[in-house]
Amino acid sequence: MSDICNILFLGDVFGKTGRKVLKNHLQELKKEFNAGLVIANGENACHGNGINQKSFFEMTEAGVDVVTGGNHTFQNKEVFELIEMDLPNMLIPANYPPGVPGNRHGIFKAGDLEILVINMHGRVLINKNFDSPFDAMEKLLKKFSDFKGPVIVDFHAEATSEKRAFGMHFDGRITAIIGTHTHIQTADERIQPGGTAYITDAGMCGAYDSVIGITLESVIDNFLYELPTRFEVSPSAPSIQGVVVNFDRAAGKASKIERVLKIYR
Repeated sequence: MSDICNILFLGDVFGKTGRKVLKNHLQELKKEFNAGLVIANGENACHGNGINQKSFFEMTEAGVDVVTGGNHTFQNKEVFELIEMDLPNMLIPANYPPGVPGNRHGIFKAGDLEILVINMHGRVLINKNFDSPFDAMEKLLKKFSDFKGPVIVDFHAEATSEKRAFGMHFDGRITAIIGTHTHIQTADERIQPGGTAYITDAGMCGAYDSVIGITLESVIDNFLYELPTRFEVSPSAPSIQGVVVNFDRAAGKASKIERVLKIYR
C-alpha cells in the first residue's frame, strides 16, 4: 500500500462538451495520476446551467466519484428528482440556508483511506442568500474534529479575494481548498505555510476555444450589441482542467498539488 493517496479534482464540467470529454478521457487520466478519488464540480453539467439525472450519471459512469455543486445547482428544476434519490456522492454547498434539500458533505473511500469532501460557497458578487462560509466551515470542522483523514473543500466562489482569505484562514486545518466557479484555471497552486494545498480556481472541463464554455459568437455578439442572446455550449476542442492533490498518510497532510490541463484537438 502506497503512503501517498492521489486525489484528482476537476473544475466545473460544462455541458455536453464537458461530459463527453470525461467519457472519452477520464479513465486514462485516472491511470496517469493513479487517482484514488475523483471529485468534479457539476453545477453546469446540464446544458451549461444546472444538473439533472442524465448529466449526473454520465459523469459518474465516466469515473467521477463525487459531484459537487454551486449557485447554479438548482437552476434546472429536474435537479429535485436527483436530490430526492439521496445519493451520498451528490453534494450541494454546505452554507445554503437551512431547509434547502441535499447532502452538504460526505465521507468517501479511496482504498482503505476515508476522505471527507465538503462543498462550500462564497458570497461576494454572488446574488444568492448563502450563510457565511467561514462560520459554516468552523461548525463543520468542529463536527468532524475527530476525523483523521484528508479533508477536501470545493470552495465555489466568484471573488479571488474571498477565496484567498478563506484559504489562508483555514490554512493547516483543511487538507486542500480548491476554488471553482470562474472556469478560468489560475496559476497559483501551492502548499500554504500551514500545509493546506490551495488553488484559486481549478478551471473547467469543456470547450477550450470558448468563453467559459460558451460559443464565441453568442458571447461576443452580446458584448458588441448588448441585445438578448441565446448562449450555446461550445462544441470546440474539449479540455480537462483541474488539480491532483497528493496526500501523505504518514505526515497526515498534503505533500503536493499539481495543475492538470489536457486539450484534445
